[in-house]
Amino acid sequence: MPPPETMYCSQQINIPPELPDILKQFTKAAIRTQPHDVLQWAAAYFLALSKGEPLPVKDRLEMPVATQKTDTGLTPGLLKVLHKQLSPKETVTKEELLKKWKGLCLPVEQLDTLLALGNFDAQINWMQFFALGCSALGGTIISALKHACEVLTEEPEGAAARIPFDVFVTVYTYLAQLDGDIPQDQIDSFLLSLQESVAKQNGMIQAANFYSRKK
Repeated sequence: MPPPETMYCSQQINIPPELPDILKQFTKAAIRTQPHDVLQWAAAYFLALSKGEPLPVKDRLEMPVATQKTDTGLTPGLLKVLHKQLSPKETVTKEELLKKWKGLCLPVEQLDTLLALGNFDAQINWMQFFALGCSALGGTIISALKHACEVLTEEPEGAAARIPFDVFVTVYTYLAQLDGDIPQDQIDSFLLSLQESVAKQNGMIQAANFYSRKK
């Protein structure tokens, strides 16, 4: 006969006091982030948690927006997560980027496309890759710049989404030069046209300064 199952009472089971809160925070993070592969994302989540690194978690739940013909995978919320994880370094390796990308359950094919578009080598300039990510979200350069403001801003949701003008210049100049069809004098003229607004906003720029008249 099989041995009887061992019975335990609640006093015999030691539950780590921090476990309920860890599981609660994990569950809330999973609901906000909505990963396509929960197990793959969970592995990345707990690895980051154990190392004290930024977690692969969106700030808020993103509702699907049917503005693209196909699901690109990347969303503003996920790009913001990647920025939090990788922006402390000016450059990242392909291996580091791929690890974080997979941790968010994003399609590797999309990453390969962005890397090829930017013609990156083993070391990747993060802000250049970030700019390409914004371009993948926006389609046009101006739309990409709007996404950059919304992702990079430190202002609360619903505010003007201002970012430092020097960061804006970096993103715009890279995308414009990569485009290849925008002459340098047009790049310079566009940036010059924003100077008055930037001066009034203490060196900051917001989407309203450029989006309505250029989209």
